Amino acid sequence: MNIYQKPNKELWKGRISKDQLYMHEKIKCIDLETDTIINSLNRVFALLGYACDEGVRRNQGRVGAAKGPNSIRKMIASLSNHFTNEVEIWDTGNMMCIENNLENTHQITTHYISSLINKGCFPIIMGGGHDLAYPHFNSIKSVFPDKTIGIINLDAHFDLRQVTDKVNSGTPFYQIMKETDDVKYLCLGIQEESNNKELFETANKFGVQYVMNTEFTMNNKQNIVANISNFITDVDYVYLTIDMDGFSSNFAPGVSAPSPLGFSIDIALEVIQTICESNKLISVDLVELNPEYDIDNCTARLASRIIYKIIDKLQKL
Repeated sequence: MNIYQKPNKELWKGRISKDQLYMHEKIKCIDLETDTIINSLNRVFALLGYACDEGVRRNQGRVGAAKGPNSIRKMIASLSNHFTNEVEIWDTGNMMCIENNLENTHQITTHYISSLINKGCFPIIMGGGHDLAYPHFNSIKSVFPDKTIGIINLDAHFDLRQVTDKVNSGTPFYQIMKETDDVKYLCLGIQEESNNKELFETANKFGVQYVMNTEFTMNNKQNIVANISNFITDVDYVYLTIDMDGFSSNFAPGVSAPSPLGFSIDIALEVIQTICESNKLISVDLVELNPEYDIDNCTARLASRIIYKIIDKLQKL
C-alpha cells in the first residue's frame, strides 16, 4: 500500500523575480521515491507533510488536519527569501492515510523520516494529527538507538491517554514512554481544563516535566528558559513538537481543538529560539492545523512563520 505522495509543484506559486526573492522560488521539490539523493555539503531542511487526521477522528476530534500540510506550504510560498545558496529547502511530499489504516501509515512514515535523517537532512514535518509524534520519535530513535532523546512539546494536552482500543492522536506520548526507557518528556502550556486527573497521574508516573499554561508566559520567561536549559543538559538530542492548538485561538483558530486560554506567540518564539541555540535539536514537527476552521489562513500563516524562523535560526548557528 503506497501512502507516499510526491511533492506538488503547483502549490509553490507567487511573485516572480530574477534572484529567488521569494520562498516559492527557493523551494526544491524532491520525490523521495525517484530522485537520487546524495549527502549535500549544504545545510538541507526537508519539509514532509503528514496528511493524516485518522488519529484525530479516532480521538473524537474534528477532522480536517489532513489538509494542514498543503495549507502551510501555500503560506510559506509567498514569504520573502533571505537564505543563502548554502541553505537548501526541499519539499519532499506527503504521507497519506489510506483506508483508515493508521498503523500502516505510522510504520511507513517512520521509515521515510529516518531516511531523511540518515541522508543528513533536518526534517520539518507538517501535520496532520499529533499521533505523528509516535512514528516521528521512532524514526529518530532508530537512527540514534543509543542516545537519550528529549521530547519538548508545546501543547495544551499531555497526549498521554492509554491505548484501550486503537492508537489515536491522544496516545502518542503514552506509547513512547511505555516502550522506551531512555526518553525524557517536557510539556509546555498544559491546561488543567483539558487534561483529566488520570492524565496528570500518568504524567507523574512517567516523570513527565510540565509547565502549566498559567505559568507559560513572558512574565515567567527566565524560569521557563532555565527549566528548558536544564532539561536539554540531560539529553543527547531534542525532538521539538508544536501543537498549534496550544496557542490561544486568538492566534490559531484553525486547529483540531481550539483554546481561548492558550499561550501567546511571544513566549513560544522565545522557547523555540532557546531550543535551537542548544545545538541538540534534531527534528521538528507542527501538528493539528485544521484549515477547515481557519480564518484568513492566520493559523497556517503562523505555522509558516514558525518554520521560517526555525530554519533561519538553525542555519545561522
